[in-house]
Amino acid sequence: MTGKVYLIGAGPGDPGLFTLRGVACLREADVIVYDYLANPRLLSYARPDAELIYVGKKGGDADAATQAEIDRLLIEKALTGKVVARLKGGDPFIFGRGGEEGEELFQAGIPFEVVPGITSAIAVPAYAGIPLTHRDYASTVAILTGHEDPSKQTSLIAWEKVATGIGTLVFLMGAGNLPTIVEKLLGHGRSKDTPAAVMHWGTKPEQETVTGTLENIVALAQARGLGPPAVLVVGDVVRLRERLNWFEHRPLFGKRILVTRTREQAGRFAELLEGQGAEVVEIPLIEIAPPKSWKPLDQAIKRLESYQWVIFTSVNGVEAFFRQLRELRQDARRLGAARICAIGSATADCLDRHNIIPDIVPAEFRAEGIIEALKPYDLRGAKILLPRAEVARDLLPKDLEQRGATVEVVPVYRTVKSNSSVETLKSLLIDRKIDLVTFTSSSTVTNFVEALAQEDLKAICEGVRIACIGPITKETAERFGLTVDIMPKQYTIPTFAAAIADYFAA
Repeated sequence: MTGKVYLIGAGPGDPGLFTLRGVACLREADVIVYDYLANPRLLSYARPDAELIYVGKKGGDADAATQAEIDRLLIEKALTGKVVARLKGGDPFIFGRGGEEGEELFQAGIPFEVVPGITSAIAVPAYAGIPLTHRDYASTVAILTGHEDPSKQTSLIAWEKVATGIGTLVFLMGAGNLPTIVEKLLGHGRSKDTPAAVMHWGTKPEQETVTGTLENIVALAQARGLGPPAVLVVGDVVRLRERLNWFEHRPLFGKRILVTRTREQAGRFAELLEGQGAEVVEIPLIEIAPPKSWKPLDQAIKRLESYQWVIFTSVNGVEAFFRQLRELRQDARRLGAARICAIGSATADCLDRHNIIPDIVPAEFRAEGIIEALKPYDLRGAKILLPRAEVARDLLPKDLEQRGATVEVVPVYRTVKSNSSVETLKSLLIDRKIDLVTFTSSSTVTNFVEALAQEDLKAICEGVRIACIGPITKETAERFGLTVDIMPKQYTIPTFAAAIADYFAA
């Protein structure tokens, strides 16, 4: 019944620095034991049925599990035949106590695998624009702990050798002992004029960096209130930050942006925003559900060859249509000679993945754009299939019918309210922890307002910027009294993210 344990390095905080091997292990795991420094977004790789166990490991956290308790937990779970992922901040073998956990597993006869992570000793200085080596500044690097085991009688750090014998010194977990570290270095011969930098929450959007010298770095860090987790770098390479500081100069650096679209669709949007430096908070206010009945679509599919046009108005509509087509053991050949219209480039791309190249993609990605694009065509007597959301505007079918077409509107999905994180949403807004709220549909706006029905909407959103993907969503937001600050010229996710970045850059 013995299972297996993966000792996985979660990296320094930026989820983009997590390894592919780590992703594979999390997807396999029955149990995930994770600590404070592992980015919670990595848990999205877990199976829905995986058991998630938080063990803390935050400095000063009285409720955190002890190392002995963690060791025992890993062994107990593995002995029941489960695959256990131990997700640890940074790299498990760089001051991560992974070696100790591996020893305990070895003694218990449990197979284990070590999955290295990008250590904060390397990543955090890089994100602060500080290379640890440079041919003009430093040829040697030492990584040291800033928090030795308090039970030790004497330090294992040879201060008299590292203080002056190494070009660049990197101290992990050194925020609480910063005065002692500086005192040791100065007392063993390092010059008080040596450049030094303290980086707090490195590689994350809230990264904060203070630079100075050994003479004043303690006072500077204390004045800024920099606590753990922090990395201290000592050496001439710190001088290069002025030229190499790339991360903190991105347009959305330090901005916390709320994404309200469905969890399944939020990923690409979040990646684009994070690529510009934002911290993304995903609180899906809608979910995509099947229609109340598949019967209308099933009947339409039976007579699919009779339609002259099929118009898709969303990616969701395309996916639902082809999913049901496969369910009925049919394929795209059933579309026959019908002309295909896609409301926008994203819908067209989705059709392309189903081996359908649309005949028409309007210049403006909304119903009005489709109406304009179809004007050159004689629609008198034409049969048009419109698979779309259960609730949608009637502008398009009414216009087509006025032009003599027979329009069959078939519901293929529903947009329903998601209340899973309403309290989190309220607390973030009340605590002024959101800089921008993004809306990608009118339903996300409506559910946002309904979720805050017990609050003063204007007061709780004071100082928060609002971004809408297009004019219909914008009109809905303004109807509720929200001031819309950002709307892209084209109504796609990439242009939406670019418009947000341009707004804050300006």
